Amino acid sequence: MAELECGARSLNLSLPQVMGIINATPDSFSDGGRFHSHGTLNRDAVLAQVESMVSAGASMIDIGGESTRPGAASVGIEEELDRVVPLVEAINQRFDIVISVDTSSPQVMLESAAVGAGFINDVRALQREGAVEAAASTNLPVCLMHMQGSPQTMQAQPEYLSVVDEVQAFLAVRLSVLQGAGIAKNKILLDPGFGFGKTLEHNLQLLKQLPAFESMGLPILVGVSRKSMFGELLGRDVDKRLAGSLSAALIAVQGGAKIIRVHDVPETVDVLKLWQAVTLAN
Repeated sequence: MAELECGARSLNLSLPQVMGIINATPDSFSDGGRFHSHGTLNRDAVLAQVESMVSAGASMIDIGGESTRPGAASVGIEEELDRVVPLVEAINQRFDIVISVDTSSPQVMLESAAVGAGFINDVRALQREGAVEAAASTNLPVCLMHMQGSPQTMQAQPEYLSVVDEVQAFLAVRLSVLQGAGIAKNKILLDPGFGFGKTLEHNLQLLKQLPAFESMGLPILVGVSRKSMFGELLGRDVDKRLAGSLSAALIAVQGGAKIIRVHDVPETVDVLKLWQAVTLAN
């Protein structure tokens, strides 16, 4: 799959693409509250950050209105809609970039698609009631992520007999469900779900064996930016995890990942440009 049609825009997946993270939440693990002032979302600040990411080379922007960090509280549908949909519309009007919505809520998928979203990124793999049908009706690409448990419980002693085999098996089942609902295979991407119900060892195994997921015949999206695995492994606080994030992004791309979801767009773009130059050198 070279070109991924994302509504009115498209992505060239023959080269790895960088997805910039915008958390329109007050409580996300890394940058929660960055765009809030006195409890109100500052849309101008969000748009300035999007402009910075676009200028730095991001080809996608991922908008999330619900924190999925370990132990995060759930968010009501109206609050999520209020956080996400106006931002999608504003970004779509101002920037020529693929807009992804990081949501599990069918209504957010539908209303975001109506105002210009081009991609659905669901950490719950469309398991909420009505999510498969909503995604199918948008005709947008969907990324299915693996998560053991829920955000409230996922890091409470996650266990696997074989993390790679079990993640693949889960994604294969979800893929079958989506295809059964009429979502074409060329509209589906997979995400192993680093940090979502995984220990450090599980994350390292997934990163090492990422090429095994290519056997499923679908593009892979990887999100490891600033995650707690770097705190545990390297002893770094969340604002000191750039080196670990960049290293993992490069390993992921070398392992076949097509989209890298990151907070630090300029640095990630530089790493991938160098990797591409070396790869293509005579």
